[in-house]
Amino acid sequence: MKEKKGQVTIFIIIALLLIVFGVLIYFFGPKFGVGSGFSADNPQAFIQSCVEDDLQEIISEVSLQGGSMNPSPYFLYKDNKIQYLCYTNENYEFCKVQVPFLRDFIESQISKKIKEKVDSCFNTLGEKYKGKGYDFELKEGVLRTELLPRKILITLPGYEVTVSKEETKRYNSFNVIANTNLYQLVAIASNLVEWESTVGDSNTRVYMLVYPDELKIQKLKQTDDTKVYILENKKTGDLFQFAVRSLAFPPGI
Repeated sequence: MKEKKGQVTIFIIIALLLIVFGVLIYFFGPKFGVGSGFSADNPQAFIQSCVEDDLQEIISEVSLQGGSMNPSPYFLYKDNKIQYLCYTNENYEFCKVQVPFLRDFIESQISKKIKEKVDSCFNTLGEKYKGKGYDFELKEGVLRTELLPRKILITLPGYEVTVSKEETKRYNSFNVIANTNLYQLVAIASNLVEWESTVGDSNTRVYMLVYPDELKIQKLKQTDDTKVYILENKKTGDLFQFAVRSLAFPPGI
């Protein structure tokens, strides 16, 4: 009987410990690494974490479509619509540039696409604060995207978060960073388009000689004389592809 009572006592103690541990996780989860990464003192980190996966998906999509979320005119390559950055439907003619300021255009495409996610993340941030007993106020600002060497930076000037509990705090410095070397690939793509629009072709070897350990360029000629350019950073795996049709010849020539 004493042995059985001792076993029951041990089970009761274990059960109580599990209950206490569960309560601690519930109330202090973030300190144990449990939860969504929300910290009342660092809303910037929450916004970065909330937005970054969607931002990477958008960057990948826009990179594989020649810089456009809705390519037009486009070439269908492996069931993927690719923006013509330089195009003519005539034979024996140089192509006309379709996107004159490519980097600015890509920045605007990313901004438009990511805006909805940013708004959703700030709404979720408000819910997190309110769930912790804070009063929450959001002042919306503007969203800007910048392609920079080795990264893409989303800045949110004018966005301000005010939270109140025992004291009032304001946070007005928000940004999201994605690690990518799209900046380099877009700069090279712009140069290749200039070649195509002025001489009807390009010399891709020049660029690969300058960046032998980093850059790979494929120029794939299609049946209608369209060329699909695929630019790749070999170190990071970043890709940028686009289409060109310039100085084309009739079939059979």
